[in-house]
Amino acid sequence: MAIDLSTLNPPQRDAVLHGDAPLVVFAGAGSGKTRVITHRVANLVAERGIPPWRILAVTFTNKAAQEMRERLEHLVPGAARDLQVGTFHATCARLLRRYHDRIGLRRDFTIYDEADQRAMITRVLRDLKMDEKRFPPKSIAGRIERAKQEMVEPSEIDAGVVDTPHVRAIVTEYEKRMAAASALDFGDLIYRMVRALENDEVLRKELATRFQHILVDEFQDTNHSQLRMVLALASVHRALCVVGDDDQSIYRWRGADRRNILDFRRHFPDAHVVKLEQNYRSTKRILRASHAVISRAFDREPKELWTDNDEGAKVEVHRLNTEREEANLVVTTARALKNEGKSLADLAIFYRIHAQSRVLEEALRAASLPYRVVGGVRFYDRAEVKDLLAYLRVLSVPEDDVSLLRIINVPARGIGKTTIDRLLDRAAAAGNGVWEACKAQSEERGGNKLGDFVGLIESLRAKVADLDLPGLARTVLDETGYVQALQAENTPEADARLENLAELVGSMEQFVAEAEEPTLTAFLERVTLQTDAEGGDSKGENEIVTLMTVHAAKGLEFPVVIVAGMEEQLFPFRGLEQDADPEELEEERRLAYVAFTRARERLILSWASTRYFFGNLRDCTRSRFIDELPGSDVKFVGGTGDRPSFGRANAGWIEDRGSTRVERFDARPSRVLSTTAGPIEAKVTRKSGGQVSLRVGQSVKHVRYGQGKVVRFGTGDPPNVDVEFPGHGKKTIRADFLDPA
Repeated sequence: MAIDLSTLNPPQRDAVLHGDAPLVVFAGAGSGKTRVITHRVANLVAERGIPPWRILAVTFTNKAAQEMRERLEHLVPGAARDLQVGTFHATCARLLRRYHDRIGLRRDFTIYDEADQRAMITRVLRDLKMDEKRFPPKSIAGRIERAKQEMVEPSEIDAGVVDTPHVRAIVTEYEKRMAAASALDFGDLIYRMVRALENDEVLRKELATRFQHILVDEFQDTNHSQLRMVLALASVHRALCVVGDDDQSIYRWRGADRRNILDFRRHFPDAHVVKLEQNYRSTKRILRASHAVISRAFDREPKELWTDNDEGAKVEVHRLNTEREEANLVVTTARALKNEGKSLADLAIFYRIHAQSRVLEEALRAASLPYRVVGGVRFYDRAEVKDLLAYLRVLSVPEDDVSLLRIINVPARGIGKTTIDRLLDRAAAAGNGVWEACKAQSEERGGNKLGDFVGLIESLRAKVADLDLPGLARTVLDETGYVQALQAENTPEADARLENLAELVGSMEQFVAEAEEPTLTAFLERVTLQTDAEGGDSKGENEIVTLMTVHAAKGLEFPVVIVAGMEEQLFPFRGLEQDADPEELEEERRLAYVAFTRARERLILSWASTRYFFGNLRDCTRSRFIDELPGSDVKFVGGTGDRPSFGRANAGWIEDRGSTRVERFDARPSRVLSTTAGPIEAKVTRKSGGQVSLRVGQSVKHVRYGQGKVVRFGTGDPPNVDVEFPGHGKKTIRADFLDPA
């Protein structure tokens, strides 16, 4: 059966028809990578006569594996049934079960997921009498995973001078118990397979002989253990084809090493190289803009995408005054698409960190525009956001049983299910709420932990009248140990949760500055009404705006893409840190390239001159990536903005992993100010009507903070004003909320 190759361009055909020597395919964004892989497999089976069971295809997702099977079945009916295709983990699990007796495993071994693994670590910590706060199970699991990725014996983990002996003791006991339970964690699947291949020469030769051809997709995302596995399996026939793009390597934080694809020719000097540079997705202008950014990366495989598509619209760069205006841009764009008769599904909004979604979600809800958050949870549905709101609700109304039960053991304070069941029974018998049951039971024998919790809540309630809303939230997060628990996890996920908490506190800062009655009750009411508003994803996938981080957007494409938050310190994320790892900035550059190349017809980049960032309002400078765009392909809207000021800004609450952690959540980041002096006077139209003049040094009044003195004018229309209030410190407030004293 002949395979139709007429739809392939010359480089694609070269990759498909290449023989048995090693092959590396650098596949640019939108260049038909999946088509090449499936046609190559089809050609091996139909034209070369290679049995499907002797071909191993490795992907990174189950979805990609299924898509490969479906495409192959269409090209060569019946071939997909015997093809060995799957993710690295699925492939290893299958091989470990088949050769279990030679590897020292039971055939029916259990695979523990992340929750199972953390439960096992928790038991180990309890039995070793080690503190979960000092050694969070999630952090220990991360150390175990990283060690196995690097093929380091778990018992040899290096956790620093102080913690290493303790961590090694935990991991040694964990591995002992996993073996006793005949269980493997995800990291074990690849780790144990590689160990078997490298220690059992007979097994290595048997498997390497069996797989006559090996294909690996997304090779730029492989880690050290995956590389060693592939090299071992390809050691006999050497018919290894790897496909990927070093320009799209964006998972370094989880162990991926782009050197694996760049150094492929070091492992195989005779490797044939194919570059897929024709793009079938984007317009010429979008590709030129994308190349202008990625071409500045160091140590990359030279390549430049081109297309036969139209020139297309210029890349739009919108300068907004605030993140709310940025959110309004999203709403305006969505409505314009609807008015043009297009689908809301044509529009995707990308952002660098999850916390950015809050203001975007609020704007879409207010406009009754349906949306979905891909690869994440809606802002107000995120656990840490709901936890802080639950604490605040309990401080406002301790009789709120639902909120009280949510946070009674968050973070863990030793109040377990048995105690909670007794509280519920007691409350039901007495005909009152859980809070009253807590107070009563805490006074009885054995009620120390409940007593501590009751004392904590009462102490926090006593501070409600003396603290503004953001200050109260920071105090809650500090005194409950919530932030310290997240910091101790020392994981990217924990950092994202800290970012979300900072964003929530930032929304409180805005609320206090703008609301007529900035009370705790009013804020909680506002949040409840927002989360209950119309909007959401109830209208089906054809009429819904998509929101996601850039990481989640990898492999997707949309007619219209808005990349929000294109500012220094945000995208690139903390990119101005003087001590930042240069490779981290390079990954931010690749991330921007991935974001830009998702767009088919229109690419819109937006940045705000002021933004609440980690809880504080700061002046922003546009991203360096905007400044690198070719002027002839860019349309600036709202002014071009200031050039970036490459100084250091304190990230404050969320330190780099591995650095010394901040002790208190209220160690807030410094506000980043423009390098040029701001104005000393401004004419402002008041919310209540009428125009007033304000100047630096003038006394002003605010409904919440009373009388203060203007220190500095920022950007915006109306401008943001720094005001020093006696007893409250410096606050940044929109000028139209101030009156001359």
